[in-house]
Amino acid sequence: MWLNDREARVWRAHLALHRDLQAVLERRLARDSGLSLADYALLVPLSESPDGLVRARDLATAVGWERSRLSHHLSRMESRALITRETCPDDARGAMVRLTPEGRAAITAAAPDHVATVRRTFLDPLTDADLAALDDIYSRLSAALAAEE
Repeated sequence: MWLNDREARVWRAHLALHRDLQAVLERRLARDSGLSLADYALLVPLSESPDGLVRARDLATAVGWERSRLSHHLSRMESRALITRETCPDDARGAMVRLTPEGRAAITAAAPDHVATVRRTFLDPLTDADLAALDDIYSRLSAALAAEE
């Protein structure tokens, strides 16, 4: 069954907004800090973790990536000294990812401008009622997706 006109319009608007917002955030972050959104997505949970240390599989889960994508991106970040990889003390097959001082400095420097861009491009145009509605909508959509799994 096809989407009706309203459903199609909303779905296409969602896709376009997601694409355009990602593009703006990617360009601004790269321009302002030299980081990609992928770098930033990985640096956030690392910077929020005690000792800046996260098991690789938990990091992949946190950002919703497949293991191979994570591994390739971590290699790029490691070559730029943003992270290091270590053997997991509990499981020799597992890997730990550690935020380096350079990585912490990079996210600390990037965060204020990135947050300002998120506010300006996504949050500021919305009212408190809009935010409450989106909070409810995103919660229901996330629950529906979880039920699909």
